[in-house]
Amino acid sequence: MTNQAEKYELFLELHRGRRPLLLPNAWDAGSAKLLQSLGFEAVATTSSGHAATLGRLDGAVTREEALEHAASLVAATDLPVSADLENCFADDPGGVAETVALAIESGLAGCSIEDFTGNEHDPIYDRESARARVAAAAEVAHRGRARLVLTARSENHLHGREDLEDTIARLKAYEEAGADVLYAPGLADPRDIERVVQAVSKPVNVLARPDGPSVNELEGLGVSRVSVGGAFAFTALGALVEAASELLERGTYSFLDRSALGARAARDAFG
Repeated sequence: MTNQAEKYELFLELHRGRRPLLLPNAWDAGSAKLLQSLGFEAVATTSSGHAATLGRLDGAVTREEALEHAASLVAATDLPVSADLENCFADDPGGVAETVALAIESGLAGCSIEDFTGNEHDPIYDRESARARVAAAAEVAHRGRARLVLTARSENHLHGREDLEDTIARLKAYEEAGADVLYAPGLADPRDIERVVQAVSKPVNVLARPDGPSVNELEGLGVSRVSVGGAFAFTALGALVEAASELLERGTYSFLDRSALGARAARDAFG
């Protein structure tokens, strides 16, 4: 599938299935190709995983770099691609709108906007400002022939604000502002997730967490999409640490078994 409008329609429809859409986060063109070969129906970028490929921490990538990276994933796979665009690299609605317009030009099927300011001393935009930013993003995402599935994120629970009532109020405001998918990363308690799902009418994305419900359990809660953030990228880096440590500290090569598995997967995906 190469038509951007078709990818948008498919991506939107994938949120309406009986089972949650499993949306893996790729960190480069090769991982996107491999994830497609394994049977995933769409992929997303990961801001933290992408930053790691550049030797940086999350939040240290520019808008130009993020969009160039997203375009490389679009070119690498036939699947719909959604981009993690952090706070859309702007505080004001006009800057947000410009970022979303550029995201459309990148060939994406979706993108996200979060209400994290980037300032750990004042981490979350006030609710009205955040709503205005989502409204600006939605207006651009939905106005043309080429459209984006817009995911609006409430970042409270990643920044020490364990206020579920405020999170729900924010997600409802973002829904009213035009978001297609709602997302509050950091939630793990099934009761909290269920409350979010029941409070809104748009599809809800949940971030996979070690202490969180399984996909089957999330399905029972009414969740429409499950993503992994930077987890796949850092799993790969973890395997590198284990292999390198074995070679440095023990001088043995058991890591070659896993290497063979990866090489076979690459041949299947890239051949």
